[in-house]
Amino acid sequence: MCGIVGYIGSKDTVEVLVEGLRRLEYRGYDSAGIAVVRDGVIELRRSAGKLRNLEQVLERDPVSGTYGIGHTRWATHGRPSEENAHPHRDCSSRIVVIHNGIIENYLQLKHELAELGHRFVTETDTEVFAHLVEESQKAGRLLEDGVREALSRIKGSNSILVISADSPGKIVAARNGSPLIVGLGRDENFLASDIPAILQHTRDVVFLNDGEVAVVTREQVLLTDTEGRSRPLHPQRIAWDPVMAEKGGYKHFMLKEIHEQPRAVRDTLYGRIWLEQGTVDLDPMEISEEDFRRADKVSIVACGTSWHAALAGKFMIERLARLPAEVDYGSEYRYRDPVVTNETLHVFVSQSGETADTIASLREAKARGSRCLSICNVMGSMATRESHGTLYTHAGPEIGVASTKAFTTQLVVLYLLSLHLGRCRGVLTDEQVRGHVEALAHLPAQIEQVLKTEPEMVALARRLFHATNFLYLGRGINYPVALEGALKLKEISYIHAEGYPAGEMKHGPIALIDEHMPVVALAVKDSVYEKMASNIEEVKARLGVVIALTNEGNRELEGKADHIIYTPAAGEFVTPAILAVPLQLLAYHIALLRGCDVDQPRNLAKSVTVE
Repeated sequence: MCGIVGYIGSKDTVEVLVEGLRRLEYRGYDSAGIAVVRDGVIELRRSAGKLRNLEQVLERDPVSGTYGIGHTRWATHGRPSEENAHPHRDCSSRIVVIHNGIIENYLQLKHELAELGHRFVTETDTEVFAHLVEESQKAGRLLEDGVREALSRIKGSNSILVISADSPGKIVAARNGSPLIVGLGRDENFLASDIPAILQHTRDVVFLNDGEVAVVTREQVLLTDTEGRSRPLHPQRIAWDPVMAEKGGYKHFMLKEIHEQPRAVRDTLYGRIWLEQGTVDLDPMEISEEDFRRADKVSIVACGTSWHAALAGKFMIERLARLPAEVDYGSEYRYRDPVVTNETLHVFVSQSGETADTIASLREAKARGSRCLSICNVMGSMATRESHGTLYTHAGPEIGVASTKAFTTQLVVLYLLSLHLGRCRGVLTDEQVRGHVEALAHLPAQIEQVLKTEPEMVALARRLFHATNFLYLGRGINYPVALEGALKLKEISYIHAEGYPAGEMKHGPIALIDEHMPVVALAVKDSVYEKMASNIEEVKARLGVVIALTNEGNRELEGKADHIIYTPAAGEFVTPAILAVPLQLLAYHIALLRGCDVDQPRNLAKSVTVE
């Protein structure tokens, strides 16, 4: 989950590296460091804590070079400290390594290397790799050959950059499980673990596949497999505008991304719905209409926020396509020996397309003969390359660690997929699809309307930010939104919050309710509204503080709820995307009042690329 960046070219290397790390800091912020090469000498600067601490080190002790590598860390092995910060060196300090991932067998390798006389100075697993390359270099091998040999000895999911004072003018990069891209420029090249780090310099990128090694110089990029066999480059043009990765006047990326949701939904719908015909078109893929028609079950796999979207997708698929659907956590899927047939359609939901557990589940499903479809926001990511088809969310870069626009666009894509399945299976008529298409077409404007409730959410946050526990309740397709609302609050404000299907409240959580407990109730006018109204009564009978989200014009909750947030009346399957927005705003403003780091909450990283 760490952020890594590399640069070789004529620009100010330190400036490029630090700016790249700034755009990757959402991937980890326990420590940071850079290594640059000048006149055959490698200079390191490192610090514990956030990137600003490294910038202060560089102000006090400047360094320059013609190429280099940088790292921002999310700690796995070894406490966050300057000593454990990347880059890491070999015994001679002439080989330097940065690394995203985990070397699972590092203790065994460390013991073997120590017996050969290698000295270790950190608690990290990464340092082992530098010494493995050093051992290979003693035999006079090229740096890239040493990296390949070291790769053959380590276990785990990794992406690695290596430089050596004895191999001037090159950076060797390798991927096995963790994301890594090469940015192509004129007389310069870039490396990074994610697109935003290099977007201001180039939009032409090569996504490394697992088992690929790149030798990067100013003039060229040579790609091979781990055996040294040449691989072709397949550059892709990234459509994201560099401005999209900037805050654009907002105080935090999260707030900007909340407000970008109308645009993100429009972009996700563009070219996929046709009002006049009342039809839905999915992107071209290897999964045919016959495959969709033959499917006997849909298995959706995801993690975190994407899992909540997937759970709402289950309601959509079963209702609109009349097809059984199950939802799995990526971290659990492989370990329960799932029943998969050739007719099982798997859907993998991941903002980054690099989530380690989700990718591992995708590979398991493919190995069992299933057709695999990914819902993803990042073009060229591992999930998109390994699936039989991809539905992109077109949310644009999401920098805030707490996901917002990715969630709403995932809901939209799952709705589109459900309509397509229903049409392929003959369950939905043209007229029925037309009604759903109209509901989707109105969604961006409805989210814009909901965003106007922000002043109300600010006032509500002022009343509630001292609370230590929250309960979020919903029913039917909206109970996954209750789970997501609770997760948002937990992630960025550090307040304990739980989301529940409202009917489950009496099976335990009701014991927690007292006059100090805020309870957020999603009580829109739908088929289970009366049930939700009863749950609200039960909360008030225990003196709980009720915050109700309901439709405009519904006055039935006045006098029952302490605070009411009105949202536009909408179709059942677009309502989750509408309700998510005020919950995001509430979490954001509570976290702000509590003085929390909204964009970079403690212990979290944007993309979980290690299991």
